[in-house]
Amino acid sequence: MVPGLEIKRSLGITRGKTDKIDAKRIALYAYRRKNEITPYVLESKEITEIKRLLSLREKLVSQRAGYKATLGEYKDFITRKNNEILFSVHEKLIKELTKQIEKIETNLDDIVKSNDKLKKQFDLINSINGVGPQTALFIIAFTDGFSRFDSWRKFASYCGIAPFPNSSGISIRGRTKISNLANKKIKSLLDMCAKSAIQSNPELKLFYERRITTGKSKMSTINIIRNKLLSRIFAVVNRETPYVNTMAYCA
Repeated sequence: MVPGLEIKRSLGITRGKTDKIDAKRIALYAYRRKNEITPYVLESKEITEIKRLLSLREKLVSQRAGYKATLGEYKDFITRKNNEILFSVHEKLIKELTKQIEKIETNLDDIVKSNDKLKKQFDLINSINGVGPQTALFIIAFTDGFSRFDSWRKFASYCGIAPFPNSSGISIRGRTKISNLANKKIKSLLDMCAKSAIQSNPELKLFYERRITTGKSKMSTINIIRNKLLSRIFAVVNRETPYVNTMAYCA
């Protein structure tokens, strides 16, 4: 199993597109890479179920946010007395969506607890200040229990937080930047974790403030913190020991 974009870009200059032509191109790609590609290993039943529930939860959270926004607009511009039906319907929908979201979260918790390996990984990730349960679940799901990626750097590239150089010879000296090819959901979760860590983790807060005072970019600093958190996540899972805040022991 490989990304369709990888096959498309490996073809070079092409013209025309039909199912028959696409099948031939995919077969040609597989033949040329037969010594490099490896068979895909199916993910566990628990991981598949976690992914489905996370996807459903995300949709319900988005719908609830929409109803909350609309309800807020009603409160600002119209009175409840003459528009009771508008208010009551939105409030009932928000209440029901919240109930279903909590039901999904309980189910996710049960799945994690039923598997000793997933439970241990979940607890280890949550031992890191700034990283929450949702981020832990998404990372476990998309790393297939930390079996899909050899290192945190490869996963950082997958998430779109790894910086890449942009230069050629002596004429092109572009700034180092992250790629737009990324898992945007995990990237946004790591972004929220980084901003939370800046507020709650004294070590990362000091690091952030020190870089900002020297004139460094805020976004590049936040991206460094995203990478720091991701490296800690992989470290605690590989070590199988919770994260230790060494700064707390400094004199």
